[in-house]
Amino acid sequence: MPVKSVCVYCGSRAGAMPAYAQDAQELGKNLADEGWRLVYGAGDVGLMGEVARAAQAAGGDTFGVIPQHLVDWEVGKTDLTRYIVTETMHERKKVMFMNADAVVVLPGGAGSLDELFEALTWRQLGLHSKPIVILNSGGYWDTLKALIDHVIAQGFADASLADFLSWADTPDDAMRNLRVALA
Repeated sequence: MPVKSVCVYCGSRAGAMPAYAQDAQELGKNLADEGWRLVYGAGDVGLMGEVARAAQAAGGDTFGVIPQHLVDWEVGKTDLTRYIVTETMHERKKVMFMNADAVVVLPGGAGSLDELFEALTWRQLGLHSKPIVILNSGGYWDTLKALIDHVIAQGFADASLADFLSWADTPDDAMRNLRVALA
């Protein structure tokens, strides 16, 4: 059976609550313990660095993708199992997504939202069927869930849009969701 790969979208900053970093660390460790490869944005800062270092410390396979213009800014983590430098952000997102069987979204900012909504839109359009799990650390994504519900209620998306996302309050919940979806 081939090794599963999970793409993690998350912040290049640590955020305001220690729970964000703790959940990133726990998810990275859990992915490694499961024998699944971490695919992520190759940064060595913020939640990106936390998830990658935890996966590495647990003996996990790590696949990082970073565009050249961010190598210095996000401090590219070059000691990964596989480290790829792309020319553009669009190429980065494509390489990350195409090399993953599922997506997990941790707290993050505009970049994480961009990645999430691209994956969600592609799913809505039938371009993939990969599971998308939102790790709602400390309730961080509560307002996103309300926004998705609002978009549906206002007639801008079918109710099925909400079905394309699964929600998890803890890294253990996220892993359970992934195990079911990837079985």
